[in-house]
Amino acid sequence: MPALEELLTAMDRTSANLAKLDTILQLATPHFPSGPSAGSNRDYDNLRRNWSEILSELPPIDGYRLEEQLPDIDEVGRNFIDYADIGEPPFGAWEQLEAPGRALDDYRFRLGKARRTAVRGRTETLVSQINSALPRVVIAVKHREVGEFYADDDTAIVDEAFRELDRLIGDGPARSGRWSDMARHLSFSQTHDWRDIASLDWPDIRERLDVAGSAEFDPIAVGDVDLGQAAASQPSGGVSSGIGWDRLNAEGFERILFDLLRGLPGYENVQWLMKTNAPDKGRDLSVDRHIFDPAGPVKIDRTIVQAKHWLATSIRPSDVQDALATLSLWEPPAIRSLVIATSGRFTADAIGVIEKHNSDGKVPLIEMWANSQLETLLAKRPDIVEAHGLRTH
Repeated sequence: MPALEELLTAMDRTSANLAKLDTILQLATPHFPSGPSAGSNRDYDNLRRNWSEILSELPPIDGYRLEEQLPDIDEVGRNFIDYADIGEPPFGAWEQLEAPGRALDDYRFRLGKARRTAVRGRTETLVSQINSALPRVVIAVKHREVGEFYADDDTAIVDEAFRELDRLIGDGPARSGRWSDMARHLSFSQTHDWRDIASLDWPDIRERLDVAGSAEFDPIAVGDVDLGQAAASQPSGGVSSGIGWDRLNAEGFERILFDLLRGLPGYENVQWLMKTNAPDKGRDLSVDRHIFDPAGPVKIDRTIVQAKHWLATSIRPSDVQDALATLSLWEPPAIRSLVIATSGRFTADAIGVIEKHNSDGKVPLIEMWANSQLETLLAKRPDIVEAHGLRTH
C-alpha cells in the first residue's frame, strides 16, 4: 500500500486532471447543439481527443472509473432531428449533453470521500497538537505588548501542524471560513495575531475540519429487506441487548466515545487530545459541559474524558491516580471534571478512592463511566451502535 505522501500526490494529480476536464467541458459546451443539426468541427473533435486522453489517466476509486466521453455532436444533432420528427421533447438528446458534467461530479465526490478517509487519522493528530499548544501560546503573549513578534516551541508546533493540514485537506470545504485569516496571522506571528488565532481563526477551522472529516453521512449497510412486509409478518423471537466491546480496538473505543459525546445534550466543543505517555497509550478527549442554573448564568465546565478499553482488567486505585497525574498536560484552561470511561469495570477499591476524592471536595470531580453506564447511553443512540458494528447477534 502507498504511503500517505505518495497517495496524496496521486490524489492531487487526479484533482489537477479533473480541473483540466472542467476546462475542456467549458470550452466544449458552446459547440453543443441546441436543436436539429448535423456535422461536427475540428476544434470540438480535438477537445474530445484531449478529454479521452485525460480520462485514461484517472485511477479507479473503489473499482469505479470515469469513462463518460464527450458526446458526438453530430449524433446529438441528428437525435434532435428525430425528436422533432415525432413531435416529442428531446429528453434523450439533453441527457447526452448533460452526462459528462454529471459523471465529473460523481467522480469528484468519490475522490473527496477517499481523501477524507485517507487523511482522517493524521488530521486528528495535527488538530490535537494545535489544541494542546495554542492555549500555552495565549498565556505566553497575554502580558506582552500589542504588535510584538513572538515565537517559541509552541508557536512552531502550531505553524508546522497548520501547514501540514493545508496539504492534507486539498481543496476541501474546510478551507473556507477563516483559513486564509489564520495563514496570514501565522505569517506575522505578533501577539495580537496569536490572540485572534485562538479566539477567532482556530475555533472556526477546527469545527470545519470536524465536519469535513466526519463519516456521519456515509451509508450503513442494511441488506435487501422490505421493512413493511417484514414487520407485517409479525416476526418472533427475542432481541439482542448486548454490546460487543470485544469487536473494538483501542482506537475504535475512542471513536465511540467521541461520537457519543458529540450527541449528548449540553456537551459542546468535543476535541481529541494528543496521545499521552501513559502505559495504555490512550488518547484523551476534552469537552465543555454546559450546566444550566435556573437562578444564574450557564456554567461551562471543562471536562477531560479518559478512554480505557480494558476488557480483561478493571480500573484500580493506581489507575485513578495515574489519570489525575496526566491532567496537568491539558491545562490551561482549568479542568473541572474527569470522566474515566472504560469498556470494563472499576474495582471496589477504585470506587472507594473516587468516592472519597469527591466527598473531600477535591478538584476535579471524578466520574465513573463503566461498561454498564456506556451501554445505557448507547441504548439511546442505536445509530452509533450500528455504525460501529457493536450489536451482538
